[in-house]
Amino acid sequence: MSEEKSAVPAWEQRFRAARVSLPDWADDAPDRALYVSNATGTYEVYAWDRATDTHRRVTGRPNGTTDAELTPDGAWVWWFDDNDGDEFGIWRRQPFAGRPEGAEGPDEEAVPGLAASYSAGLALGRDGTVVVGRSTDEHGTTLHLRRPGAAEAVEIYRHEEYGGVGDLSHDSTLLAIDHTEHGDAMHSAIRVVRLSDGATVAELDEVTGRDEPRGVACLGFAPVEGDTRLLVAHQRTGRWEPMIWDVATGAETALPLRDEQGRELPGDVSAQWRPGAAALLVEHEYEARSELFSYALDTGVLTRLDTPRGTVGGATPRPDGTVEFLWSSAAEPSAVRSTAGAVVLRAPGAVPPRSVPVEDVWVDGPGGRVHALVQRPAGAAEGDGPFPTVFEIHGGPTHHDSDAFAAGPAAWLDHGFAVVRVNYRGSTGYGQAWTDALRERVGLIELEDIGAVRDWAVASGLADPGRLVLSGGSWGGYLTLLGLGVQPESWSLGVAAVPVADYLTAYDDEMEALKSLDRTLFGGTPEEVPERWTASSPLTYVEQVRVPVYISAGVNDPRCPIRQIENYVERLEQLGKPHEVYRYDAGHGSLVVEERIKQLRLEIDFVRRHLGAGVVGENRVDGTAGAPGAAVASGVAGRDGGTG
Repeated sequence: MSEEKSAVPAWEQRFRAARVSLPDWADDAPDRALYVSNATGTYEVYAWDRATDTHRRVTGRPNGTTDAELTPDGAWVWWFDDNDGDEFGIWRRQPFAGRPEGAEGPDEEAVPGLAASYSAGLALGRDGTVVVGRSTDEHGTTLHLRRPGAAEAVEIYRHEEYGGVGDLSHDSTLLAIDHTEHGDAMHSAIRVVRLSDGATVAELDEVTGRDEPRGVACLGFAPVEGDTRLLVAHQRTGRWEPMIWDVATGAETALPLRDEQGRELPGDVSAQWRPGAAALLVEHEYEARSELFSYALDTGVLTRLDTPRGTVGGATPRPDGTVEFLWSSAAEPSAVRSTAGAVVLRAPGAVPPRSVPVEDVWVDGPGGRVHALVQRPAGAAEGDGPFPTVFEIHGGPTHHDSDAFAAGPAAWLDHGFAVVRVNYRGSTGYGQAWTDALRERVGLIELEDIGAVRDWAVASGLADPGRLVLSGGSWGGYLTLLGLGVQPESWSLGVAAVPVADYLTAYDDEMEALKSLDRTLFGGTPEEVPERWTASSPLTYVEQVRVPVYISAGVNDPRCPIRQIENYVERLEQLGKPHEVYRYDAGHGSLVVEERIKQLRLEIDFVRRHLGAGVVGENRVDGTAGAPGAAVASGVAGRDGGTG
């Protein structure tokens, strides 16, 4: 063991350890699959021939690639090509086996003639039918159809509000579209159209004309030729549940999902078809954890699948009857597992060092009980403390923190901090009312819940009130800056990554899909309800900030654009407020491992310098610790489009 290797901090090992995502396989060629890995130090797309167990890197770009799909026959890999993380680009394609030897230049355009845009989904049919969803500031959402043999794609849908490709039917005759034409971006509707003539076959809208809007979302057509059943998610019971909708007849089939004791599953429930469409794979998310079931449609029997306590970060049913899933817990690094009992896919090298488990805490807040996940430094027992504490606020806002392995919080624990993560109102997994509660008083609602948990952390003896760090990325970065101004006496430091800082300017510059979401959250545009936007903008409260602020930002970020961050920084400078800013050449987060390590190193250094005595150094462990295995996968989704 070399001296250099043994000196690698545990937290850096967690970032550098090779990771793999859950493999996606081709519907008609199940031995061909795609996954994302950081094995080269940058997250890229890999093709995996499972029959020969050969792996090939498909993409190789300086800022990484994560969005890719296989054609149903497994012959082609489609991947989204943007510019330095700005999410504005085109689809390209490459043969699954690789480009011909000696081929030069970029991969071919998958659909020639379509200009660059933000992606609004992609559907690839078995007969070669292609539907590409595009979003632009000028035209809103457009969907384009290219039939087999056609030279060009034709526009088949356009609307100024955001929408996207849902799914193609198995025979490519029907297309499901998720849309928000009614203007409520938090509750989508579904339209099914016939591709032969563009006629609407069916519409499922739980928003228009209703006092309490409910969302519906496409989960996929039955994978059977001529089958017109569509699996959809709905909120009719105040939480997400699946049902089957036959778009040809209009018949709706409720799914009475009950566990072994006959109880309804209490959390949000999603589902996907199992091969052959005789059963469903069901995923249940509840109180920051998840579990898997199989549901037989003929008998209505729900059977629990054996998964450890923690979080399933994705699952896929295989034709042989097994289910593969990506699992982790806060203490245990992730792995791609099978219900057959094996680890399906291992990343090269060592697994990252373990971390510490989470404790569940429930705190009475102004809008109900707030769930928080708490971690104490390694070796600390309940009753030890108080500790310097980082409140790590999740993004989204329609997302939630879970009992899952995360390298960022683990790094703070290694440095002697307690870590608290709050599933504030606006978070998913606690019912629709909890998620929808943040509307109109945007940001302020979430801070009330965070404040209640902060008060509990101090009163319980966990957190040192003189060493409290408010931190987060994306929406979490927004809440950090807003919290420093709205709750100036509650926090010792602020660390905000890719935040919303000046909400009015952010609205002008952000991608159109997020403008639609913001109009829904605030109940109108900045011109229509200016007082709400002003009350929720961190820039409004910058004069009240009393503590040092650290901000990091991607210069190509379309979600939290750089100009509005510069406005906030300029105001900090004018007021003489202590702050530090780090700008990097990427979008909403980085897919480059060394860049992510650099960013966290800068944050840790900032916090340690300003908090002073009592903050311990970093733990160092043997760089060869652990056995070969997989770790956390990356992903891009929602406003919180950064990587995981």
